[in-house]
Amino acid sequence: MSLSRYFPILDWGRHYDRTAFTGDAVAAVIVTIMLIPQSLAYALLAGMPPEAGIYASIAPILLYAIFGTSRTLAVGPVAVVSLMTAAAVGNVAESGAAGYAAAALTLAALSGAMLLALGFLRLGFLANFLSHPVIAGFITASGILIAASQLRHILGVEAEGHTLIEIARSLWAHLGEVNLITLALGGLATAFLYWVRGGLKPLLRRAGLGPRAAGIGAKTGPVLAIVATTLAVWAFDLAARGVAIVGEVPQSLPPLTMPSVSPELIRQLAAPALLISIIGFVESISVAQTLAAKKRQRIDPDQELIGLGAANMGAAFTGGFPVTGGFSRSVVNFDAGAETPAAGAFTALGLALAALFLTPLIHYLPKATLAATIIVAVLSLVDLSILKRAWTFSRADFAAVLATILLTLFAGVELGVMAGVVTSILVHLYKTSRPHMAVVGRVPGTEHFRNVLRHEVETQPHILSLRVDESLYFPNARYLEDQLAAFAADKPELTDVVLMFPAVNEVDLSALESLEAINARLRDAGIRLHLSEVKGPVMDRLKRSHFLDELTGEIFLSQHEAELRLRDREAARTPAS
Repeated sequence: MSLSRYFPILDWGRHYDRTAFTGDAVAAVIVTIMLIPQSLAYALLAGMPPEAGIYASIAPILLYAIFGTSRTLAVGPVAVVSLMTAAAVGNVAESGAAGYAAAALTLAALSGAMLLALGFLRLGFLANFLSHPVIAGFITASGILIAASQLRHILGVEAEGHTLIEIARSLWAHLGEVNLITLALGGLATAFLYWVRGGLKPLLRRAGLGPRAAGIGAKTGPVLAIVATTLAVWAFDLAARGVAIVGEVPQSLPPLTMPSVSPELIRQLAAPALLISIIGFVESISVAQTLAAKKRQRIDPDQELIGLGAANMGAAFTGGFPVTGGFSRSVVNFDAGAETPAAGAFTALGLALAALFLTPLIHYLPKATLAATIIVAVLSLVDLSILKRAWTFSRADFAAVLATILLTLFAGVELGVMAGVVTSILVHLYKTSRPHMAVVGRVPGTEHFRNVLRHEVETQPHILSLRVDESLYFPNARYLEDQLAAFAADKPELTDVVLMFPAVNEVDLSALESLEAINARLRDAGIRLHLSEVKGPVMDRLKRSHFLDELTGEIFLSQHEAELRLRDREAARTPAS
């Protein structure tokens, strides 16, 4: 097997040229400017010290550049995974305690190991068990939770909680302690950042910038808020008046750290690590495939698991916490002209320089500004319209989305994710356990067969043609028996039943036993069972059983052939009147 299968850098690296370097370098500068405030903010959200956000954006980006397949995905801390980190680690250690950082490192290592294992075993398809509506519901609820959790920094009060009710109660209890200066800073920063999202780009366009430059400029708006509020805190000594600031940040490269190997801690964090791995992978692969499609590039989901796994292992050994591909900075990376993952490597270099030389400048950065950055970023994730769309399209999907949102908001993110996984599987099982089956007849003058309830078709009184529109396996095998018995009971002249299998891609052992039972019951009633339009793989499997030897009827290549043969046979058997 080619090494480029596991090291995609060997593929794009051999074709690297000056044009790609220019695009990557420009994109790296822009993403670095954007990523510094994001990294600090998401570290705050995860309950980690600010520098951990920068550390989690250096080694992981470098490792993803080596192992990842997306040319433009920007890996690092993201809102939802940071929230899940805070929820998971908060259950085993208190924020600020020595054990908290160690638990976060362990969580990143466990997530990295799980992602690597899934990638090497080529199990990327497992992420498909989380349906897109459920993912949208979980992200919407997480966005609301994240925004609510950051209100304490905007108000300048001490509050805590992992659910919406807990957060609301805690905020209410401390409402009398609101710091008005902090509230003013946080409120102005939030309003400005909200305006930036829609108002700065048109302003830059009117100033003469092109569409691309104006769009990129608008993405760096948070830097302006950070500079302005930091200068205000420093100039007016607002820290002495109760405004919480970032404080001293180590001026160094990421340290070499070691995750805990405590069996008890690993046991406590194993389930959250798996959930973080699944959510992180789903979010990342969605972004990567969307951007790759715009340039007709290919993403390998299994190799993406390896790339993200390596990135998380890098975070675990360099003072970080769990990471994944981020939507906003990946889009900026793409729009800024990134051509290869080298843009990520250059971004890591820029962040390393920032960690060495720029951290003293953020000493007076108010936490309220970072909270405002998070709130404005995550509110774009909130999409309550998914409930209306799900209700209109599918009641089962609506129930799954609603359960995910409610459990995430009122029981916590871990239960919300588990609810999403469970409800996705249950909805799938429910739908496939009651597959659509239609009695069909011939469209006059054609060889096509359609549902008798939807079309004007021709049928034969002695023939029941039943089209099965789902693969047959253990949850729906008995349903096929019941439906066939119900349809057959309405046709007293019945002599032949034809099961149409054009949509049947699989028949498992339970379904085979049901087919055998159907064949035996129809035989006892003097009715022959036939199959038509059976796919090759299904036919191969049936040939490995005794079913075809005991089948009372025949296997027909098409439904048209089946009806002609059975009609002619009935005509030959019945004497003319």
